[in-house]
Amino acid sequence: VRADKAGSGVMFTIDTETGFRDAAVINAAWGLGENVVQGTVNPDEYMVFKPLLANPGFTPIIEKNLGAKEKKLVYAVGGTKTTRNLDTARDERNTFVLSDDEILTLARWAAAIEQHYGKPMDIEWAKDGNTGRLFIVQARPETVQSRREAGYLKTYEMQQTGKRLLTGLSIGEAIAAGRVCLIRRAADIARFQDDAILVTEMTDPDWVPIMKRARGIVTDHGGRTCHAAIVSRELGIPAIVGTGKATEILKNGQEITISGAEGDQGYVYEGLLPFRETEVNLENLPETRTRIMMNIASPAAAFRWWRLPVKGIGLARMEFIINSIIKIHPLALLHFDQVADPGARREILALTQGYEDKVEYFVDNLSRGIAKIAASQYPEPVIVRTSDFKTNEYANLIGGQQFEFQENNPMIGFRGASRYYSDRYREGFALECRALKRVREEIGLTNVIVMIPFCRTLKEADRVLQVLADNGLKRGEAGLLVYVMAEIPSNVILAEKFAERFDGFSIGSNDLTQLVLGVDRDSSELSGLFDERDEAVTRMIRSLITSAHQAGRKVGICGQAPSDYPDFAEFLVSCGIDSISLNPDSVIKVIRHVAEAEGAGPAAPGVVSPAA
Repeated sequence: VRADKAGSGVMFTIDTETGFRDAAVINAAWGLGENVVQGTVNPDEYMVFKPLLANPGFTPIIEKNLGAKEKKLVYAVGGTKTTRNLDTARDERNTFVLSDDEILTLARWAAAIEQHYGKPMDIEWAKDGNTGRLFIVQARPETVQSRREAGYLKTYEMQQTGKRLLTGLSIGEAIAAGRVCLIRRAADIARFQDDAILVTEMTDPDWVPIMKRARGIVTDHGGRTCHAAIVSRELGIPAIVGTGKATEILKNGQEITISGAEGDQGYVYEGLLPFRETEVNLENLPETRTRIMMNIASPAAAFRWWRLPVKGIGLARMEFIINSIIKIHPLALLHFDQVADPGARREILALTQGYEDKVEYFVDNLSRGIAKIAASQYPEPVIVRTSDFKTNEYANLIGGQQFEFQENNPMIGFRGASRYYSDRYREGFALECRALKRVREEIGLTNVIVMIPFCRTLKEADRVLQVLADNGLKRGEAGLLVYVMAEIPSNVILAEKFAERFDGFSIGSNDLTQLVLGVDRDSSELSGLFDERDEAVTRMIRSLITSAHQAGRKVGICGQAPSDYPDFAEFLVSCGIDSISLNPDSVIKVIRHVAEAEGAGPAAPGVVSPAA
């Protein structure tokens, strides 16, 4: 097999990082395969969703990452060595080794080999450069993830407490110990050191890339629903927010332990303190009538939590994929020739390398990001919320300053549904629609439900549904369901009319509480007033559930309140809510709360069956 004239690599029939068994992972580099096996090069990486391989009409490639492929191993001519490494030509480095058809062929072979042996497999493959044919070179059982005991999850407990340096709100029920990396501005995030405790005043979407690399997070400002809190929960790392003076008290390189495992209050302790990790048996959890779902921040987090006993994803935020993976404002890709900032142009050219069409860079990466999230729970429903950046957050995307305007209060400004039909962003939303359509119709993940955020009026609902239809996403066609976020009082007051236009509701308790009580949800000064359990808020929620059920529509909730307050989960059960979507770290605790609440008495009248 003359792989020296083509390429070769390794593939696994299981996700090597998480043990997710429905994925095949393929690595590929130019030349002979030893470079991939030894880790000499950064290869291309592809991921395929195996359950859809049997359908020839689908292309279930859910991830494609272009590797640097710096070297190419070839046969030596003359001398004593049989092989030698050459520098890979620039055009080969910037090109994927395998075509989509070749990726799918290898994945089908891998699935067949796995089925034959009855276990996850580690397989080497090669491509003959003379004939273009693919070959399987070797196959052996996978030995790491397949041996991991399923059905268990870790919990955390402090074994010793020391001098308490700071107190704030605990986010996530985990503990982390490490050295401080103090960064005050997003412009300085390149100084961040991997696996450190990130300490800063506050975060926004620009910080997500380094938040993913942090062991934990401590902020000066923010409440339970601020950006740092939301992202850290969904990344599965602990955070202490709203400490008031972390950036004054903590110093670079200082050793600290942060604990979110001691209740509502989170603590920063001096020194590296011992703590205990405990595994929870997931197989002994009670069943619930209420559907328990999960919130997912990013594609990278999706497979991490696949073992949790949830029935779908209640909230996948599209803007997280745009910010962390795509990074470029969609209008800057559509109108690259108009981008005036030289720095932005350079960054766009670098990120879109390998794509002749810059728009395809956006659609391809967004569709695969959504697909990876949807695959993690297939065939259970996965609700994908279209982008809900505020204008200042859109402006922070590469090339974004030129296409956005400044608002005094972007939290209740030009966001959500209002952008989708506006001439200012209609073209950008069309790209989001193209990605969603590709996920459902080409990749084949028809479990994706589209959800519209911040839809203020009935007229706005009609306009957005028409824009969706104009872009090939017509509600009711090919089984497409379209939900709406219930996060504005008008959604509740006119629930029966919104129910005529949408297939279901998802209560956004963070924004709903903010708008009902008139409290800035990001204000640490007002955090004591921000409470989803306030009677004004609970009346709105009960009213929505009642009206929606009378109209035959499902209602879920994707806010943080059921995780923070057991009595709130009990309240939702008493209202007959159909589903509760939680951040991964709260699933186990809330399942128990819900089961107890359901056992306390019958659910409220008017309950409809959960989504199938």
